[in-house]
Amino acid sequence: MSVPKDDDATLSARWSQGVLLKRDVFSTVERGRFRTDDGEVEGVLRRLDQVPFWSFAVALHLFSRERRALTLARDLDVGPKLLWAGRRALVRGFIDGAALHLAKPHGDVAYFRSAKAALRKLHRAGICHNDLAKEQNWLVGRDGRAYLTDFQLAACFKSRSRLFRIAAYEDLRHLLKHKRSYAPEALTPKERKVLAKKSAVASVWLKTGKKVYQAITRGIFNFTDREGGGRRLVNDAPVLVDLIRRNPDVRDTAIVAFADRRVGVGLYAFVEADQSALEKTLRNELAAAKGVKPPEHIQIVHALPRDAAGKPRTEILQLVAMNQIDLIEPMMRSDADREFLKDILEQRKNLRDRFNFEVAEMDRPAGQAR
Repeated sequence: MSVPKDDDATLSARWSQGVLLKRDVFSTVERGRFRTDDGEVEGVLRRLDQVPFWSFAVALHLFSRERRALTLARDLDVGPKLLWAGRRALVRGFIDGAALHLAKPHGDVAYFRSAKAALRKLHRAGICHNDLAKEQNWLVGRDGRAYLTDFQLAACFKSRSRLFRIAAYEDLRHLLKHKRSYAPEALTPKERKVLAKKSAVASVWLKTGKKVYQAITRGIFNFTDREGGGRRLVNDAPVLVDLIRRNPDVRDTAIVAFADRRVGVGLYAFVEADQSALEKTLRNELAAAKGVKPPEHIQIVHALPRDAAGKPRTEILQLVAMNQIDLIEPMMRSDADREFLKDILEQRKNLRDRFNFEVAEMDRPAGQAR
């Protein structure tokens, strides 16, 4: 499928390509810059020109739902603003923040208070998101506020019908599930009751529709979406981690996924070891093992960034692999963290998708705004 000529003309004149964020059977999403009447701004482009023919009808339906929802939510300040929309492509504003599963706002009660307020504003406008179980659809802004993104499944209602109330209830319940994960002590008795009771529609969906959906998407379409990592992150990464750890010179490894313009989804292995020349040895060992495809990138690091429990901070490694370097700064807790990460950034392998606003991002003093 191709983008219509009028869409293509607009994008050619106003869009500057940047970092590929995601590519699947429903769309290609990338971050770049868009020229508006008031000047150039950061934006996110969703386009359908690389969607396979067999999923195009569904992709176009999802695209239309997002376009309508973003149009209605334009002035709510709870999600990205719609900057431009064509027939098979749209550009929404970029929100300066990281996805919930990357930011991990443990104990941040203020964040979940703002999330609830954002959801209330969305529902008052007659919009239900319908896909808030995914942590990647919740953003933690640099300002600490909650924002919503990816409105492909959103539904717009003209009245507060029974269906609207059910959808709104499920939106809230999914938000509270995230609150339970990150700030359980802040849950109120009323919120705990909501968590304990699914709507009848949700219960039926889990027992019937979801199973059919998974059978079609995973069985027929071979599509699995795990924070954009797909089947390679779900199936291949654990096997590769086990193979890499068998090398006696490897202390530990972490594998994350990144969007790749050539293969769709690539894998990036960060290997904790002392020998920088170990990469070639590991590639030979993985090739000899056959089976799963080796990672597109293997980077040897002296130490992996770790949290207080000693687990690798894959949320930071994910952003390194995706070249979203400017989003790492809010996650740094000290100058020591910045210095520690500097070597990893300087030696990173995935340099095809680079955004020039990354320059000197990690050298900015803590607390200084962009």
